[in-house]
Amino acid sequence: MEPLTEQELRTAFVNCTKGEAKRLSVPRDLAERPWDDLDFVGWRDPQAPGRAYLATRLDGRPVALVLRCTNAASWQLRRNMCSICMTAHTGGVSLMVAPKAGRAGQQGNSVGAYLCSDLACSLYVRGKKDAGPGARLHESLTLEETIQRTVGNLAAFLAKVTA
Repeated sequence: MEPLTEQELRTAFVNCTKGEAKRLSVPRDLAERPWDDLDFVGWRDPQAPGRAYLATRLDGRPVALVLRCTNAASWQLRRNMCSICMTAHTGGVSLMVAPKAGRAGQQGNSVGAYLCSDLACSLYVRGKKDAGPGARLHESLTLEETIQRTVGNLAAFLAKVTA
């Protein structure tokens, strides 16, 4: 993925107001992110634990989402699977809900998905980050095919939010 600047990120949000995008917390370490290994960049808001953000390039242009996250609960001690990268975690998957873009979002409509709590899906797929034993199921897919599936799952989630 091509690196994104703070300005590109702030203007890429499709499911919040320009004012909200201007005020949200952007990581200070954007330049140090492993961009070559990322299909999207995601981060949790340090000032608001129930918020997260996700940004990628879709058809060459940046697209970003504001997400609401579930708080840690006892049910999270079970093993769950991320719907984007298909990595299974014990306590490391959260339901993340994105308000829909445009009028539908203003009316309170949203789309949810189970995602890796740390939003490091790209690193799990590439084996750069380990989620523990049994986290990645043995598959006959090549790494490239697994990456394509992850990108496709992400695009499908983005399409639901922007529909």
